[in-house]
Amino acid sequence: MINSSQILLIMEYDGTGYHGFQWQNGLPSIQKEVEKAVRKLTGEERRVISASRTDAGVHAKGQVVGFRTRSELSTHKFVSGLNYYLPRDIAVKAAYRVSDAFRVRRDAVSREYSYYILNSPTRSPIREGRAHRVANPLNIEAMNRAAQTLIGEHDFASFVNGDGSWLESTVRNVSRAEVERDRELVTFHMAANSFLPHQVRTTVGALIRVGLGKMNLDQFRSIIEARLPGTAGPTAPAYGLCLDRVNYPVTLEEEAS
Repeated sequence: MINSSQILLIMEYDGTGYHGFQWQNGLPSIQKEVEKAVRKLTGEERRVISASRTDAGVHAKGQVVGFRTRSELSTHKFVSGLNYYLPRDIAVKAAYRVSDAFRVRRDAVSREYSYYILNSPTRSPIREGRAHRVANPLNIEAMNRAAQTLIGEHDFASFVNGDGSWLESTVRNVSRAEVERDRELVTFHMAANSFLPHQVRTTVGALIRVGLGKMNLDQFRSIIEARLPGTAGPTAPAYGLCLDRVNYPVTLEEEAS
């Protein structure tokens, strides 16, 4: 048996029934289910680490999770074996064996999220739990003009809930902030080196007010410039948010080769 190696998993999950990714005493979490599946597959008690700590109710298509193991199972067996033990709302899409030096969270250069809005006067059972419904028409052009002001390095303290005193820094570098419409479905895409807690959802809450004509571009800019926690206002519901991808300096295929 080998001493130890590091496995990375690309994971998809429906966050509806969980109190976020991170383990919480007495509450269901993605981390708890993954660690349970690793234990059943390998017989080892292992702590798993995620690239992004998704909140309660938030979904993921491309979460990256890492853990150490002495198991010599192939990466293909890790995919099939973990999926056998995981509940139906959590799945491993791919697995890679990488170097000991690789750090799942620290080495990530950016994260990409999408937030889904159902812009319709009537509800959609199919999109229930996947998109936040806004009944009145949204002005996508106005939302995009506001979103463009987010791009670049800014102090996003205004998009923090609470006083933000526990955060070392509220400066983040946003590389993408864009709103698009496909009939009734409006999607906000946001990418940054990292995110403050609830940052995407708080941003969406402000952008919705812009789209409804309740806030103009200058007022949106003033929120950013205020650098005062809580200024951006209420957050959009968690169930509309999805972690799409975590990016690294090289692809995970290259890291594993």
